Amino acid sequence: MSGEKINYVEFPATDIEGTKTFFSKAFGWTFVDYGPDYASFQGAGLDGGFFRSEKSATVASGSALIVLYSKELEASQQRVEAAGGTIMVPIFDFPGGRRFHFSDPSGNEYAVWSE
Repeated sequence: MSGEKINYVEFPATDIEGTKTFFSKAFGWTFVDYGPDYASFQGAGLDGGFFRSEKSATVASGSALIVLYSKELEASQQRVEAAGGTIMVPIFDFPGGRRFHFSDPSGNEYAVWSE
């Protein structure tokens, strides 16, 4: 093995400020701005960033699905909704747990799961 691993992930954002506010409120992420068109995030389990774009990442458009973990799924869904996220798929059971899908203010799709 050569040691390469996923280290950083980047997402498009039509509204970088709105996206930062959403993830701060919903999940407690912190941000560092690198000019008006890019912000990196920390505290998400994997570092990454948001770049200004008119596109969004959804499963329907062929994007990979980023799945967050939660010990309290219902509480996470309430925080997502309170922060301005849109529930795309309400909580459902799947082999190994339960999850829901949501979109952020820029229209990117994510999921949150729990046992």
